[in-house]
Amino acid sequence: MKVKVSRKAHFNAAHRLYRPDWEDSKNWEVFGKCNNPSFHGHNYELIVSVTGEIDPETGFVMDMKELKDLIKEKIEDAFDHKNLNVEVPEFRELNPTAENIAVVIWNRLRPSIQDNKELEVVLYETPRNFVTYTG
Repeated sequence: MKVKVSRKAHFNAAHRLYRPDWEDSKNWEVFGKCNNPSFHGHNYELIVSVTGEIDPETGFVMDMKELKDLIKEKIEDAFDHKNLNVEVPEFRELNPTAENIAVVIWNRLRPSIQDNKELEVVLYETPRNFVTYTG
């Protein structure tokens, strides 16, 4: 029997959506206000879920304290109150869209989650706009 456990987290970050290989006019056409050269920010809400079998000894799919600590160390400490384009290495060459941020978060967490467990990342950029990535 598989069970999914989830942990919610939060971080604030600034970013700018643009492609340096495009003309300014095309960046504005495609990314609009999100292309602001002075950057803009979001209050991101993050839900990380791990799905797997319940351990018969502990009763856990995963120790939630361990998941909390992983999210803090690998995501919150690295992203919170940062300019993603400038301060997070993965986004120096990768456009920090919500989709790409979710994939980067998944990639940062996956090595620390047991291989027999499934990992899902849900990232809310706004209360109405969110993405889900499962690898």
